[in-house]
Amino acid sequence: MTDILRAVSITLALLAAWQSICWATGAPPYILPSPLEVLTAGLARADELAHHSAVTLVEIVLGLLLGVAMGMALAHTMLAWSWTRAWLMPMSIASQAIPVFALAPILVLWLGYGLASKVAMAALVVFFPVAASAYDGLRRTPSDLLDAAYVMTRVDPRAQARILWRIRWPMALPVLIPGLKTAAAISPIGAVIGEWVGASEGLGHAMLKANSRAEIDMMFACAAVLMALGIGLYVFVDWGLRRAAPWAAVKPGDETA
Repeated sequence: MTDILRAVSITLALLAAWQSICWATGAPPYILPSPLEVLTAGLARADELAHHSAVTLVEIVLGLLLGVAMGMALAHTMLAWSWTRAWLMPMSIASQAIPVFALAPILVLWLGYGLASKVAMAALVVFFPVAASAYDGLRRTPSDLLDAAYVMTRVDPRAQARILWRIRWPMALPVLIPGLKTAAAISPIGAVIGEWVGASEGLGHAMLKANSRAEIDMMFACAAVLMALGIGLYVFVDWGLRRAAPWAAVKPGDETA
């Protein structure tokens, strides 16, 4: 309940600040529409917003799942075969050093204007934080715990797989979970950039169309819905991780405890 009240208070404070800026500056609606004007535009075109939101949400979720799978696979590969780290890690860093805006036209060219290019963009944005946190977490498994596990399972041909899933990954979760939550928060970036480069639906496409028609209130409404989707996805991932791995989750305010 405290978290909900805090979120509501912050939202109301931001809306009040936004409205105050509109009043104080006297900015015209085509420069800075007020919260009420944005809400009115969103409600007037709620069906259109709902359709575009559903398209973007599918792209975000699929991209997040793909990016997480790619990141965890990369982390496991570098852990299982240490010699691959010298090759895979520089390639991963290089992929993140290239601006996503520069990669978006290439992915659209290769994968088309449909769902695939948007999912690929979202996955590309999120996979490196997951890979880095997963690999760091897997490496931090206490050596004495691993030694004991190897001694107890030395005659089991499936020992390596059991140690990985029953010891290494659970021990890596305290480091991996922040990476997963970061991935959930930034996953909308890739999908929207992909929609800006080329799409016929989605919130990014709706924003560009509204901009070309000087419908600034509709642009703000799309941005508000996109922000709500990102926050909702972050909260859902955080909620799921707390229940799947309660021993590894850190509650807000407990980081310095």
